[in-house]
Amino acid sequence: MEELEIGQKAIEGDDEAFLAVIRLHKEPLLRAALAFLKDEHAAIEALQEVTYRAYKKIHTVKEPAYLKTWLTRIMINYCQDQLKRRKRIISDNRLQETFVHQDQSFLELKEALGMLSNEDQQLIYLKYFQNTKIKEIAALEKIPEGTVKSRLHTVLKKLRLYFKEKGESEHV
Repeated sequence: MEELEIGQKAIEGDDEAFLAVIRLHKEPLLRAALAFLKDEHAAIEALQEVTYRAYKKIHTVKEPAYLKTWLTRIMINYCQDQLKRRKRIISDNRLQETFVHQDQSFLELKEALGMLSNEDQQLIYLKYFQNTKIKEIAALEKIPEGTVKSRLHTVLKKLRLYFKEKGESEHV
């Protein structure tokens, strides 16, 4: 049977003809999938998915002469979708790694602050977490501005030493 006749029968719903069309175009479709996905296993999966999608929609093809082009277009669309998903997954993983690193840094900072006195913790909180000015801290604590500055300097020195001993001097 001629390719166009097989294609026409496939379009009309003949399952055997559909399988013949897929067998006929299997190699070029696999090559296209490999070119995009660069993974043999993914290319085989792509061929399976494209076969399924084509089977569901073959009745929409108007001309049997365009079956190869139609199948190739389905393959290209599928592969592009897969590449977008891969990118998204990679981006999500990088974002997750960033959050894990930030969570770890936060826990280490919390641990370091825990070794300070309540007064020193309050100074750090006001200055670096609330962005309170030295003058305002002095008024709140009812101590001179110079005392606030020297206590902050001393506390930061303690924190630097703590992180240096842990090998993490980049935190402070």
